[in-house]
Amino acid sequence: MSSAQSCNESLLSVFEVHLRTEGYSQNNSRVYIAQARRFLEYLTKHNIAVADTELTDVSKYLCNERQRYRRTHGHLPKSGYCMGSAQASSLHTLMRVIRGQWPPTAVPSTPTEEFQQQICQEYAQWLLTDRGLAMETISGRRNEGERFLRWLGERGSSVRMPDLGCELVDAYLTARASTLSRRSRKLISCLLRSFLGYLYSTGRITRDLARLVIAPKLYALETIPSAFRDEEVRAIIETVRQDRSPKGLRDYAILLLLDSYGLRDLEVVRLQLEDVDWRTDRLYIRRSKTGNESILPLLSCVGEAILAYLRDGRPKTSGREIFIRTVAPYRRLSSLYQMIQSRLTQANIHPAGKHGAHAFRHARAVSLLRANVPLKQIGDILGHRSAASTMIYLKLATADLRAVALEIPEEVKPS
Repeated sequence: MSSAQSCNESLLSVFEVHLRTEGYSQNNSRVYIAQARRFLEYLTKHNIAVADTELTDVSKYLCNERQRYRRTHGHLPKSGYCMGSAQASSLHTLMRVIRGQWPPTAVPSTPTEEFQQQICQEYAQWLLTDRGLAMETISGRRNEGERFLRWLGERGSSVRMPDLGCELVDAYLTARASTLSRRSRKLISCLLRSFLGYLYSTGRITRDLARLVIAPKLYALETIPSAFRDEEVRAIIETVRQDRSPKGLRDYAILLLLDSYGLRDLEVVRLQLEDVDWRTDRLYIRRSKTGNESILPLLSCVGEAILAYLRDGRPKTSGREIFIRTVAPYRRLSSLYQMIQSRLTQANIHPAGKHGAHAFRHARAVSLLRANVPLKQIGDILGHRSAASTMIYLKLATADLRAVALEIPEEVKPS
């Protein structure tokens, strides 16, 4: 056996141990290992070291595999997308196990790219240490800054950036916002304004271009949030309650959390085992937007649902998050959106408007309003910093608003 083959077998042994530890089934493990072996042989044949492998090498390999299949069978696989997706998943998992960091961090190839990367790193650090923003907010602002600098190209070099003018900012916004809604254009404008303000404050541009960024006008409380009706919430929860599978136990506990507390998507998926205090019946919630922690009473129905899932549904894993994927790799959920869509379809519910976790959040706000809970307490339950954030939910209680509506005097009614 050559040294290259011996090295590949060692890597495959490490990969096999990882798959077994992560709880992959024997069948899936065999498939993943077979695909990994072919990829490592491809790298060896083309004299590509595993340590130097890039995303483009994975893409080229997958393209070669499709061509090989076509030469062998005379046609592409009928489920070509699924086949490529499964192969890509196995290869990316392999590279994460071997390399740790995957996809690899892009290495600047020019002085301009190095300069721009440094700016974005310093910008993110400034947002964290000086502004104290949440990591999701920092990520969004940094991503927009990186996108703007990539669009500038050499116009964003260390030599030319000080002379950056409003015409380039306008051109970028025009190109960026051509397919976006008014609300999205407003968001992009705010993100860019923040980045330009940072560039000016650090002396990288000579003009304060942030104040020249014109954003679409959005009026306070101009939109009505999407919210499930009470009967829709009851129907979906009752449907899932009857599912006693591990997935059903998990989804039922999640839906009760959404319905009872109006939690955000990330606040549920990041909930950890230690966040439930069983002795004092308390629930500790780390707010995804503000980073603050809320302490809520653990309702008996929610506690029982979580216990049932922990006892009979949650797979064995070292992860501390409560809610885990039902298939390997056993990690926390990335989002609740697909689960909610699936359960809505199962319950034959087709609501208008948006229908993710926030529709439960808005429905919970309406129920609290109708129960005459003070606005300040509703804000505390939902994790709002100011009453203004809670005010928007008043528009959802249309029945209550009609009850206090004033009659129009006869003399002002149109004839």
